[in-house]
Amino acid sequence: MATDGSANDILQTATQLRAQIGGEQYHDKLMEAIYTDAAQIADQSVSREGQRARLGFDQLLDQALTHRIFGFIVMGLMLLGVFWLTIAGANVPSAMLADFLLGAVYNFLHQVATALSFPLWLSGLLIDGIYLATAWVISVMLPPMAIFFPLFTLLEDFGYLPRVAFNLDRLFHKAGAHGKQSLSMMMGFGCNAAGVIATRIIDSPRERLIAIITNNFSICNGRWPTLILMGTIFIGATAPPALASFFAAASVVTIAVIGIFVTLLVSAFLSRSWLKGEASVYSLELPPYRPPRILQTLYTSIIDRTLIVLWRAVTMAAPAGAVIWLSSNIYIGDASIAGHLVNLLNPVGMLLGLNGVILVAYIVAIPANEIVIPTILMLTLTLGRNIAGAQAGVMMELDEGQVYTVLTQVGGWTLLTAVNLMLFSLLHNPCSTTILTIWKETKNVRWTVVATILPIVLGVGVTFTTATIARLLGWV
Repeated sequence: MATDGSANDILQTATQLRAQIGGEQYHDKLMEAIYTDAAQIADQSVSREGQRARLGFDQLLDQALTHRIFGFIVMGLMLLGVFWLTIAGANVPSAMLADFLLGAVYNFLHQVATALSFPLWLSGLLIDGIYLATAWVISVMLPPMAIFFPLFTLLEDFGYLPRVAFNLDRLFHKAGAHGKQSLSMMMGFGCNAAGVIATRIIDSPRERLIAIITNNFSICNGRWPTLILMGTIFIGATAPPALASFFAAASVVTIAVIGIFVTLLVSAFLSRSWLKGEASVYSLELPPYRPPRILQTLYTSIIDRTLIVLWRAVTMAAPAGAVIWLSSNIYIGDASIAGHLVNLLNPVGMLLGLNGVILVAYIVAIPANEIVIPTILMLTLTLGRNIAGAQAGVMMELDEGQVYTVLTQVGGWTLLTAVNLMLFSLLHNPCSTTILTIWKETKNVRWTVVATILPIVLGVGVTFTTATIARLLGWV
């Protein structure tokens, strides 16, 4: 149910009248004000014979933004614009930040370590491991969040997001979930940890729990680079050159849409099994459209969202860097720990249309999805033909042409590997920052485990099915 804020106007009028007059006149004046407001509302919303309703700007805009068909088209274009601005706008600052943190600062730290005569293992652990992973997360994660969250907050302040919730309420209601889950789902496209926190707007504990468990199916900033890279160098390569970028973009959008459908399906499953109950009926007030408040937007998006989430990610990335370096440089017999893990998981990875390197990369990158691709490249080269001078435990970045060469010629990747990696990137466990946030929001170990394991089960099932079908059809 939606209202346009007129009830608030009448309440404000009544309050003003009570302050100005009293006694018997108050009742008469109040009734007169109510009838006057009712007449104005009727003129703006009711068409009479020979006279059309005089719709204001808000009503005309609402007719478009909440239309059963056009409203979804506008919503798709609006979100596509936000995602495009986030991805395209973050490229330059991410590159500059990477050059500074992964180049100048990284080299300076090694010079300091050499001057202080640090042992190789200590400088490797501290600089190549802990620092490099942390710097990588900051350079990849900070610029997109610094763009996405202000844009998202502007739409929220303008009054558009309640219209999105109104449009999606019917779909989520059929899934047994709350209409406001659409807002936390969209926040998850920036960061799943922030999306989990955003579920606080849902009053029902049962429906809030559904929103928390399914938020991981929104593609966060840490997963966009993997999807875009796979879409560009593998999916785009299957199309004519003139259509390559379109096919690449379409593949990424397709994965995002699959994530929305999975959110609805899993929500329906939870609401009919573990979390049975009736979907809430709630009154959604459509607030008036407001001009942007720049200072408040910057504070809310940068301080309350970006920096808090980034700090949690950094505290998780540092130990991940140590694990990556240690596992690649500590040998048991004739192979490193990472090498043993790759060999152990490779049969499972091949069944899923992936490989052992990918599975190990996702295990060590649980603290931060941003380091999945650098870890895959490092492991592929150091455990295979090292054609790019990779060092054990040192994450690296290559241009798209080099990445394609390394993955196909050294790693033996096929189109199936790329497609299943995109699907597995969507359907796998939340990062440790999100897991920590889920626990803090639910205070329940059981539901934190469910939110962590359920996506993995889906990811394994989907990739296994895809790989099996591809093999039966002779595509691989």
